[in-house]
Amino acid sequence: MSRDQYTFTDPSALYSDIQPRKQHMPEPGLDADLTPRADLGEESYRGTGRLTGRKALITGGDSGIGAATAIAFAREGADVAISYLPQEEEDASRIAEILREAGATVATIPGDLRDPEYCRALVAEAVEKLGGLDVVVNNGGKQVYQESLTDITDEQFDDTFKTNVYAMFWITKAALPHLPAGSTIINTTSIQAYSPSGILVDYASTKATINAFSKGLAEQLAPKGIRVNAVAPGPIWTPLQPSDGQPKDKLPEFGKDTPLGRMGQPAELAPAYVFLASAESSYVAGETLNVNGGMPTP
Repeated sequence: MSRDQYTFTDPSALYSDIQPRKQHMPEPGLDADLTPRADLGEESYRGTGRLTGRKALITGGDSGIGAATAIAFAREGADVAISYLPQEEEDASRIAEILREAGATVATIPGDLRDPEYCRALVAEAVEKLGGLDVVVNNGGKQVYQESLTDITDEQFDDTFKTNVYAMFWITKAALPHLPAGSTIINTTSIQAYSPSGILVDYASTKATINAFSKGLAEQLAPKGIRVNAVAPGPIWTPLQPSDGQPKDKLPEFGKDTPLGRMGQPAELAPAYVFLASAESSYVAGETLNVNGGMPTP
């Protein structure tokens, strides 16, 4: 039976056919190589015009949560620019085609989020190709587990903060002059901001920073009519996990410690981003929306 995001269903029984397996892929990882494939909403997300006429920039829009969000935005009527690493072109091309099939104007802008000049050029190109900008989704991220703090090199620590935090700062700062009242900024944080794993110290630290950045900026920009919020995913099946985001031996149990008893799929995150981008959430600012299978947060 076909289903979409409006179908009445038992959430604990969803995606029983998608079970994570022990595997490894080199960074940054591709959806094309993920086994089993994640659900990005390709067949299930049904739009209702909630973002008609909007113009969105999504980092990490080639795979995982970013790709699911891009598909949802396009089917809700938005034009979309996606940022991704050049080596992720295979995934990006597939997602871009899905967005175009939905009728969206699409800009694909490859580059490295660790580079401030790329981040600033990314915003300028998105504005030019979309004819403006009113939604910014800072989603691209780096996660590499290490069993000990002494195993985290200066380079890894720097790369994780540049990808997850500095890029958010550079992109948001560059975007602000282009964002009219009514615009939204949505940042991706994590359950790791509240319940950090011992093997993800650097990653968890960036996610806590994103929470604070989002709440502080929300207070600053609210009087200008620009809302800033965040989404905090729990264990979601994306290429981030088998490309050194988690130990490969732990992948078969990934997400089973949540109250719902399973990992989540990117398609289950997309509606949260649509809600925060749309005018439906007009009185929501400085919020972190947790989508984590029931894991407690402060």
